[in-house]
Amino acid sequence: MKKLCLGIGASLIATAAFAQTAHVIVSNDILLPRDTVVKKELLIALNDFLAQTAKPNKENTFVLPEDLLATSALLDEMKDLAKSNKFKDSNFYQAYLTNAVRLNDSSFLIQLSYMGIHEHTASLRANFTLLASKKEHKFYFNSPLKQNTISWKTQQIYNVNIHYKNTFDVVKATNFFKMVADYDKKLNAPVRTTEFYCADNFHEVLQLIGVDYKLDYNGYARNSETAEENNQYLNVNGIFTSEFIGADPHDTWHERLHKVLSTNIINRPVDEGTAYLYGGSWGLSWQEILDKFKVYAQENPNADWLALYNESKNFDPKGKFPLNVDFVINALLAQKIEHEKGFPAVIELLSCGKKEKDNENYFKALKKISGISKPHFNEQVWALIKAS
Repeated sequence: MKKLCLGIGASLIATAAFAQTAHVIVSNDILLPRDTVVKKELLIALNDFLAQTAKPNKENTFVLPEDLLATSALLDEMKDLAKSNKFKDSNFYQAYLTNAVRLNDSSFLIQLSYMGIHEHTASLRANFTLLASKKEHKFYFNSPLKQNTISWKTQQIYNVNIHYKNTFDVVKATNFFKMVADYDKKLNAPVRTTEFYCADNFHEVLQLIGVDYKLDYNGYARNSETAEENNQYLNVNGIFTSEFIGADPHDTWHERLHKVLSTNIINRPVDEGTAYLYGGSWGLSWQEILDKFKVYAQENPNADWLALYNESKNFDPKGKFPLNVDFVINALLAQKIEHEKGFPAVIELLSCGKKEKDNENYFKALKKISGISKPHFNEQVWALIKAS
């Protein structure tokens, strides 16, 4: 590693003469275009492109509209890379151009590394691959996602274009996207076209969009990259694979809800309660959870539901996974509120703010929406249990 550092010091810090004000460090060893005009245009454009990564992705003037959706996912991964919390340095990591391959007369494959040096040792934060294309005397940059999946197949289900290598489980995929459509309809979410890529794992996801390595994701096996631009949605999925295994209704509810309602205002116990109601939990259906809760209520006829709610009591301690009193109560309340006032009233309760001590904001909203006050909470919960 020390030898590598010395190599960096000897070569990467030596930049091209015209790049004195550039953000990207360019080694003299890098083979750049022989045409000095093209070389200068490419590097200036690359620097300007990287400088604009701090902006909202759609405002980056070096990304063409037709490339924005896929490139948006890559741009999200390229933000805020300079800072190192470990070394307490806001400009520790620097961008190095490590490769520039001419693909044809007007396009290049560009590779970048974000590295820093501490006590003669190089530290790598991230490696990226992106494509540069010249159009009308200007270079634009984009994710290699489309190029990397050029041989993949595509099939449409509902408003989703599914991209896959050879085959995918059509039945499971159809069931999953029907569930998504049903949730979105309940949430009054906008209908939008979705580009869904079936990757084998998260490592492949990153490679597909142009992230060759990122320190943040060491050890990650399952995850996805998403982006939203111009009423279009991208999901490069490394969780389900082409078999659509593990498409959990509970988690999917959370994911769809959080797209229409900011997590900054969502009350988590209500969020979890609606997820119980509409998606079950831990592989259990809502009815199975409710049956367990009713057994607990029968065994505890003097239960103080207000105290148990504030405690977030696990009422199934012998179960494999916890089931919480406050989540079930909110599921029952959401069911009642939706039946009496419609789902917008449930959204109002969901939006009462993050959980506070003694849940004061929650009880204030609950009284306004349903008429159930904190002093009468216990008896109202018993009524809900009996009615269920």
